[in-house]
Amino acid sequence: MTATRSLALGLFAATLATAAFAQSGPAQLSIQLDKPLHPVSPMLYGLMTEEINYSYDGGLYAEMVRNRTFQDHGFGGLASWNLDNKGTARGTMHYDGTEGPSEALPGSMRLEIASADAANTAGVRNEGWWGMALQPDTTYKGSLYAKADADNFGPITVSLVNDNTGAILATATVGSATTAWKQYEFTLKTAKLTPSSTNHLLISAGHTGKLWLDLISLFPPTYKNRENGNRPDLMEMMAAMHSKFLRMPGGNYLEGDEIDERFDWKTTLGPLVDRPTHRSPWNYQSSDGMGLLEFLEWTEDLKIEPVLAVFAGYALKHDYIHPGPALTPYVDDALDELEFVTGDTSTKWGAVRAKLGHPQPFPLHYVEIGNEDWFDRSGSYEGRYAQFYKAIKAKYPQLQLIATMPLKRMKPDVQDDHYYKNADEFFNFVKHYDDADRNGPKIFVGEWATREGSPTTNLGAALGDAAWMTAMERNSDLIVMSSYAPLFVNVNPGGMQWQSDLIGYDASSAYGSPGYYAQVLFGQHLGTSVPASSIANAGDRLFYSITNDPAKGVAYLKLVNATSTPQPIETAITGATPGSTATVYTLTGHTTAETNSITDPKRIVPVKSTIKTGAKFSHTIPPYSIQVVVMETK
Repeated sequence: MTATRSLALGLFAATLATAAFAQSGPAQLSIQLDKPLHPVSPMLYGLMTEEINYSYDGGLYAEMVRNRTFQDHGFGGLASWNLDNKGTARGTMHYDGTEGPSEALPGSMRLEIASADAANTAGVRNEGWWGMALQPDTTYKGSLYAKADADNFGPITVSLVNDNTGAILATATVGSATTAWKQYEFTLKTAKLTPSSTNHLLISAGHTGKLWLDLISLFPPTYKNRENGNRPDLMEMMAAMHSKFLRMPGGNYLEGDEIDERFDWKTTLGPLVDRPTHRSPWNYQSSDGMGLLEFLEWTEDLKIEPVLAVFAGYALKHDYIHPGPALTPYVDDALDELEFVTGDTSTKWGAVRAKLGHPQPFPLHYVEIGNEDWFDRSGSYEGRYAQFYKAIKAKYPQLQLIATMPLKRMKPDVQDDHYYKNADEFFNFVKHYDDADRNGPKIFVGEWATREGSPTTNLGAALGDAAWMTAMERNSDLIVMSSYAPLFVNVNPGGMQWQSDLIGYDASSAYGSPGYYAQVLFGQHLGTSVPASSIANAGDRLFYSITNDPAKGVAYLKLVNATSTPQPIETAITGATPGSTATVYTLTGHTTAETNSITDPKRIVPVKSTIKTGAKFSHTIPPYSIQVVVMETK
């Protein structure tokens, strides 16, 4: 060993010893509740979803029938549909692109029955979204469009059938089809049964002839009994997050791969039979059952606000509209959309909304122009943004307009930043906004996530998420909104296009990842101001935030220990004296790989306890843990 190398190793050892000494003993946290630094943004935490991972169809949107309009057809036949001929019955099914119930739905399924009678029926069955979940003593409402080759075709039977036993769990008969397209409604009521998703929908007939079918729909009870509504379990999970907004209709889903595959909001209004459906950028067909009005009603049901993104002339495969006259129709379309959301019934689009059953306007404060336009290689975004900005501000000066990337020639009201990182990257990123220019645009962290774990995130990701959320709370004078993405994933094989998601589900149940529970804890416990505070003798994997709510007399201390060892901390509080005890919510596990799953949904969940507090108190944060300390201060 050379003298130089020996000296270098000695200096390195001395540096480690100094660092260890500096970090030995408890961390020292000082909080000055009587010195508020800035308010907490009242819109800080929100929701962001899009049609990815079967988030709407096969997920939140409660429709139980898959491929209900037969748009998914090709070499493999009609996806999710199979023939079901009983006994000696003989029927065949085909896609017929020349027959449909509306201009929007010009094609249908043609069932040709060559042989059938009452005891030997011919039919088709639908497997649902990886099954059809049925509950006992439950009413399911359905409908279908049908047309026959003769007016005396005869009745159609609709049944729910168990996959394994063939038991008919509910059945109904609809009127005889005629030579004209007509909608038929039906109700299926289950009796006592064991809840399961191993069931299918069967449509059958005991007569010969040709029968065309389309828009076959079946809904379970929905959240707040909304017609064409959402799954209650997923809505309740979002409600528990105490979010303040929904970024809608999503990111890439707004743009589409091509301009004609964008979320064309006008085609998503009104009766389902008049919605043409469209291809999502994640390579499956969207039913458009979740249309613009359904998005808005979603926000109404959760008592949150929409953050509306408008199509801004750019599609994911780099097609774009030049700023100027060519872009004007898209700007006008955005103005129509804003009128639909906010206009009273005296306006053209406000009247359309009222005709659809919602005369009251929706609240709206933020509008995003486009999505992730830093991918636009043409450099056209600044010109496109300016054209939208000028037109929208002229009619709606009160709206805050969000740019999807930094701009050089103008200052937007808000700038949307997106971050997808692993946990260590987020640990090292927490100071990113600490010294950011407060004279620039406000920040919307419109998409972010710690990407560890699949299909939903693990405890390590939750620690990264929580560390990042402490930073956003600390900088909530600048960061006005944030929303995790993606929110949902269908955990069945083939249901996921993007791993590391917040909430997982199948046809019958749903669960939250550890990161979901971190979001719940942070969203439920948020003050109105950020007081002065400082920490000393803390390692680089200890994170905290403190928010205060003087009106309620409560302060919320959030602590994140991302190490494998306990972290002692001593806290001194001035400006108000906490009570003698505080409520503590702890989210922790054994390893960073530990997680929840569809079969073990509650492995990592918050646990409630109490600790002794006061003007000064000591506390030990468990390894790999997220804690919220709720302190009453009056």
